[in-house]
Amino acid sequence: MNWIEILQAQAISYAPKLFSAMLTLFIGWKLIGIATQLLEKMLTRSHVEPTLRHFLGSLANVALKALLLISAASMIGIETTSFIAILGAASLAIGLALQGSLANFAGGVLILMFKPFKAGDYIEAQGQAGTVEGIQIFTTRLRTADNKLIVVPNGPLANGNLTNYSAMPTRRVDFVFGIGYDDDIDHARKVILSVLNKDHRIHQDPAPMVVVSSLAESSVNFTVRVWANSEHYWPIFFDTTENIKKAFDAANISIPFPQRTIHHIQHHEASKPLSKAQFEHVD
Repeated sequence: MNWIEILQAQAISYAPKLFSAMLTLFIGWKLIGIATQLLEKMLTRSHVEPTLRHFLGSLANVALKALLLISAASMIGIETTSFIAILGAASLAIGLALQGSLANFAGGVLILMFKPFKAGDYIEAQGQAGTVEGIQIFTTRLRTADNKLIVVPNGPLANGNLTNYSAMPTRRVDFVFGIGYDDDIDHARKVILSVLNKDHRIHQDPAPMVVVSSLAESSVNFTVRVWANSEHYWPIFFDTTENIKKAFDAANISIPFPQRTIHHIQHHEASKPLSKAQFEHVD
């Protein structure tokens, strides 16, 4: 039997396997494309973030195609056990080398899935604070109030304490205003309430709270608490502080400040030098 006959025999032997493998690849490739589209549509209906949606779709597509290729290779008689072992060892080595990046990746997935914050929220975490500019798979970008860009890894961000100032629709604004001990408390309270009631951004339900909270060294302190929409927090804080000062001035209500009285006492007799006779007597 010459080599041509050997090739013919091998071709006849492998033809059905090769045809089955090619058919499996063709059908599997089409099904994977359909499955990926269905997955992305399902994630879209679940309101998953676009970044995570596209990433999970791509990840599922690559993983399914890799499994399809391994299955097709095994159908034509290629030994895949050693290949899978090598692939597993390589994955382990890569995982150990990139464990920090993988932690950030896992953190990004958790943030995009559970949504502790979203783009546009003002948050404070990991010693940083700013408005969320964008959430990526590995990092989150924050813009500070003075327009600096901060890139925070998603791993610590997902596993640490986080304050989201934009999560709730309303926030409480707290103030402390002091008046003099000689000023009338009831009159000062009416002045404060008149300023608060003129600001339409301040909610009346719950009603503003104006109470005497402490008797300090040089002032009687009012604690003032009002509720407002979260986006109005700082405008109300600054405007109310200024308006209360102007209203106090117009109503002749004093705003005391710490003062100290120093008494300077001179001891004239003690400051005189001793005479020689006095010095000898002391000795």
